[in-house]
Amino acid sequence: MNITVVCDVLGEANNGTTIAALNLIRSMRERGHNVRVLCPDQNRKGEPGFYIVPTANLGPTINNYLKKNGVSLSKPKTDIVSEAIKGADVVHFIIPFPLGNKATRLAMKQHIPVTAGFHCQAENFTSHLFLKDSKLANKLFYQFIWRHSYRHCTCIHYPTQFIRDTFEHTIRHDTPGYVVSNGVNKQFQPMHVERDPKYAGKYIVQFTGRLSKEKTHKVLIDAVNLSKYRERIQLVFAGIGPLEKKLKKRCKKLPLFPEFHFFTREELIRQLNMADLYVHPAEVEIEAISCLEAIACGLVPVIADSPRSATRYFALDDRCLFRNLDAKDLAEKIDYWIEHPEERKTLSTRYKGFVERHEYESCMDRMEQMFLDAVRKNQNGK
Repeated sequence: MNITVVCDVLGEANNGTTIAALNLIRSMRERGHNVRVLCPDQNRKGEPGFYIVPTANLGPTINNYLKKNGVSLSKPKTDIVSEAIKGADVVHFIIPFPLGNKATRLAMKQHIPVTAGFHCQAENFTSHLFLKDSKLANKLFYQFIWRHSYRHCTCIHYPTQFIRDTFEHTIRHDTPGYVVSNGVNKQFQPMHVERDPKYAGKYIVQFTGRLSKEKTHKVLIDAVNLSKYRERIQLVFAGIGPLEKKLKKRCKKLPLFPEFHFFTREELIRQLNMADLYVHPAEVEIEAISCLEAIACGLVPVIADSPRSATRYFALDDRCLFRNLDAKDLAEKIDYWIEHPEERKTLSTRYKGFVERHEYESCMDRMEQMFLDAVRKNQNGK
């Protein structure tokens, strides 16, 4: 197949959406498909198969804000978009932003089927407008992207049933959905790792993800401060993001200052295999592959039971959930697992079968089938 993947935002692999997009592109190419990529990443100019559009200039204030969040928005140019989708069997957009919408309109005129990923939860957008907790704002966001983007799609990829149910309930429409995890690479697995001497006598609590508001790191920091074992808990934040300075300031009250570091995949696997516990306090989350990666490395997770997070469904035991935004309850869960290491090891084996359902290659097989279904439906006039 000739597949055009449209990425309104594509840059460093430091967030879930970009990583999911790059994995999809790489996987489809490995399966022998011709994949073109339409994006605004100026660093990829000249790379085979990449079609680069300009970056939108929204003025100094907004430009600086976007840069702080590691985002640059596309400025769709009709000639470049047209060239990228010319002769495509299917056009797939990652997020419902202007470049994806432009490609969708042009593809429809050429009778090319359009598919899409659902990687943008309403709160991911409304939090930038300080409206994360506004039910009306979140509802209007979903209605807008349905009307302008997703209603034109032959197939829609949802990483979890949670986000499919949330979207369809809000827009009051059934959609041609495919629920497929973004997948966990087989490299993430338990292995013997020599523990770094700097961790001697310490209990490592790990979190992986962007340092942004919806991840709710402050609850984890406060929980460690409330723990009976606060003197020996070493927090490790694997990721970067706009809240790094604020979080470091909040961490000054902790006996052991946390580590903030962006790890390569190999470094992260090693780090996860040194950790004792994984905590995912995010209030808003579509899937959280980072949590699945930790589980795949043998860690037991403790997850916020937020109604706006799919990650809560990863918990196989009530002791792996804490009340959303409740630092005291999280501290009690952390203390429990520190005090019951044998139970933690037993539960780790139960998680092995769970994470196998998210194996990367089988997930990519299902994504490939979605593209084939879109082409077939288009040929049959459905």
